[in-house]
Amino acid sequence: MPNITLPDGSVRDFDHPVTVGEVAAAIGAGLAKAALAGKVDGRLVDLSHRIEADAAVAIVTGKNTEGVDLLRHSCAHLLAHAVKELFPDAQVTIGPTVENGFYYDFSYKRPFTPEDLKTIEARMGEIARRDLPVTREVWPREKAVAFFKSIGEHYKAEIVASIPAGEDVSLYRQGDFVDLCRGPHLPSTGRLKVFKLTRLAGAYWRGNSDNEMLQRIYGTAWASKEDLDAYLHMIEEAEKRDHRKLGRQLDLFHLQDEAPGMVFWHPKGWTLWQQVEQYLRRTIQQHGYQEVKTPQIVDRALWERSGHWDMYSELIFTTQSEKRDYAVKPMNCPCHIQIFNQGLKSYRDLPFRMAEFGSCHRNEPSGALHGIMRVRNFVQDDAHIFCTDEQIQSESAGFIHLLQKVYRDFGFENILVKLSTRPDRRVGSGGQWDAAEAALAAALDAQGLSYELQAGEGAFYGPKIEFSLKDSLGRVWQCGTLQLDFNLPQRLGAEYVAEDNTRKVPILLHRAIVGSLERFIGILIEHYAGALPLWLAPVHAVVMNISEGQADYAADVAQRLRDAGFRVETDLRNEKINYKIRDHSVHKLPYQIVVGDREKAADKVAVRVRGGQDLGQLSLDSLVGRWLREMEAKAGPV
Repeated sequence: MPNITLPDGSVRDFDHPVTVGEVAAAIGAGLAKAALAGKVDGRLVDLSHRIEADAAVAIVTGKNTEGVDLLRHSCAHLLAHAVKELFPDAQVTIGPTVENGFYYDFSYKRPFTPEDLKTIEARMGEIARRDLPVTREVWPREKAVAFFKSIGEHYKAEIVASIPAGEDVSLYRQGDFVDLCRGPHLPSTGRLKVFKLTRLAGAYWRGNSDNEMLQRIYGTAWASKEDLDAYLHMIEEAEKRDHRKLGRQLDLFHLQDEAPGMVFWHPKGWTLWQQVEQYLRRTIQQHGYQEVKTPQIVDRALWERSGHWDMYSELIFTTQSEKRDYAVKPMNCPCHIQIFNQGLKSYRDLPFRMAEFGSCHRNEPSGALHGIMRVRNFVQDDAHIFCTDEQIQSESAGFIHLLQKVYRDFGFENILVKLSTRPDRRVGSGGQWDAAEAALAAALDAQGLSYELQAGEGAFYGPKIEFSLKDSLGRVWQCGTLQLDFNLPQRLGAEYVAEDNTRKVPILLHRAIVGSLERFIGILIEHYAGALPLWLAPVHAVVMNISEGQADYAADVAQRLRDAGFRVETDLRNEKINYKIRDHSVHKLPYQIVVGDREKAADKVAVRVRGGQDLGQLSLDSLVGRWLREMEAKAGPV
């Protein structure tokens, strides 16, 4: 009979097989009421899961990350159940969880409307209050295919038919609604109390633009109303900060159908871009990187040799000239190896750090494009480090220091780290993978960084570290990466002369700090809600006159500030000063400078800080000193 070991190390003995729910009840009535599922020997299971042998068991509640994810997964089924009751002709397809929520894709004869969402959400609440038991059933694959066909669910039948013949499939039933799912799920619909449908979108069946466009309904679910309210507040604030909206308001950029997924940068937006790029350029040069530039169009044969053609051909733009096929560069690494291969390298030349702000093109599906966050043409702060085995850890540690500095300078303090290890589909020997994974883990440990292990999520050519940052709303953005590659240099003939005069293949570290500059600038805009710190702001200040008599003085002040290296505009319109102040506040300039007769007579300026703080009269020297300190600190007003 089973001995159940609990997370605190205590052991509960049972004289008969027990379910996870019965284990929770034996621990206490409060836990039994809160229990949503369980983990048996590390595997997430339903409360009804039967334990017949000794096992380690943990009870999952809404306080656990797994518990909240289960709430959302069960809510996806609740959504599908409600849609089927309200719109019997709708076909259900797939409904996974996503960050902070869930969605379900439907095929239906007409578009769903916002009014439909309200009706569906109300029906979800009604079904939840029925407190229907949610039970798992296992059917033969052929029976499941026949069942879904018989009720007109052709998409579900197609999904089940893709499962190998002869295998059983797992389904979950709640009332008269049955859905394909491996589970686990909450024990009843009555456990679902805090949820909300959020928006509609479109999605191609199986992500293929040749297939039907389905209707996707997004929702969110939480363990408490307080958590839901906090999330909805964050969403409301995120909508105010939407980089697409602010891009128009601040006259930074635009996108248009004639160039889908490619950005038209306006003067102010390009100024912001240059602040980011030039900062990165100065910083990497200080850390021993040499900048290069490689072609935009390269013969297809190189991408076939590198292996990228086999892996990513559907994302590569192509062209042809003089009966030769070319690929528009989707990434920089094969081209960087071509530079490394020019001239014989010695071990004394390593590590060799090569950087490029490389413009890349990828044929992303149109439905995946999103402002400047997801585009088809983007620039990476890309770099590659060619090194020896012995240099992997020190180079990794050096990169981590560099990345931390850059993120701090841009205003991001909270960095999340994940280490992704060998996938099933990979190249290289087990020994190579062991050494590579150990080196990256050691580099993280040496920096005292905690990290999440992502087993099986590495690249096919080597393990990688992913760096994500949290913005001011607590949203997580994966930006930086460090990938260890022992495959590509060998495929493309890179080698160096080792200390013993033998020829060896270098290790290649692929690394990026901000990733796509377009996406990172979008993150910055939303992080700061468009109110960028002085060092990044496209315009530092506007100089405004109160009346016509100070127009020449205002122009002179602006020019003196420009001569000192600052980005300054003037507003000499014949408008009331309060109107000018309100008008420029919309543009979120860090400073507004006002000059009237008193300022002109004293050769001073009246200074207002973004947000309304009045600094009173300052000399230009005092203002310039303040600005220089603020820019040096890379922070808000000092």
